[in-house]
Amino acid sequence: MSTAAPQRIVLKFGSGILTKVSTPEPDPVQLRKLVEAVALLKQAGHAVVVVSSGAVASGLKPLEFSQRPSDVTTLQALAAVGQTHLMHAYESLLRDHGLHVAQLLVTHEDFENADRAPRVKAVLDKLLEFPQVVPVINENDSVAVEELRYGDNDKLSSRVAQFWGATTLMLLTSAPGLLRDMKKPEEGPIPVVTNIDDVLHHAEEEKSKLGTGGMISKLRAVQDAVNAGITCIIASGRHAEQLPDVIAGGGVCTRFPGRTA
Repeated sequence: MSTAAPQRIVLKFGSGILTKVSTPEPDPVQLRKLVEAVALLKQAGHAVVVVSSGAVASGLKPLEFSQRPSDVTTLQALAAVGQTHLMHAYESLLRDHGLHVAQLLVTHEDFENADRAPRVKAVLDKLLEFPQVVPVINENDSVAVEELRYGDNDKLSSRVAQFWGATTLMLLTSAPGLLRDMKKPEEGPIPVVTNIDDVLHHAEEEKSKLGTGGMISKLRAVQDAVNAGITCIIASGRHAEQLPDVIAGGGVCTRFPGRTA
């Protein structure tokens, strides 16, 4: 495995990579692999913040739902139940690596309000002074609805990356990157994209049964972060073992270099 200089990394885990392929419930094996990758990045000296979806999916089984409902109030109730299950899973797995989860539930207003934004950043910065802590951020879906309706935390992860001053934003999805041809996945992803407008035709706004975001949503989030000077990566969350290599410049993924002034 190659090495990389310490970075400030935001990892976004979508619902599609946190749940089983065939059933609407969290995938403990998959979550373990993602946490192991986080631990490796921490061991390499990187600062890591996780933006995690999966609260609604984690609430389906406890509340005996066979699929994701469509009405917002029920989704909020599922998120309220599922968030506790999700955080318990993160804490249990991180503890195996000598790490602990710090839960931050936010809304988009937290980044815009002149009083709240500095407090959120101060708490995040303070948490990251403790090397054994991994902040896990999700939208507070039990009171806010934007991500439930629109973006599967893609937009939120981009805002967190900009707000925190991240060097890298990595969106982990079920695809290995932005595919050259959706109909021919064997051709693999486009390795580097310097102009997102040039590749929009490669993306389809396909939404998973458990999540709400598609590739267009991800590209919009990437565009905002790239414009802020943050290097972005879209990679497969199903191959979490390659994350350290991807951060170091290798692996299979699509890179979007951050713009420089």
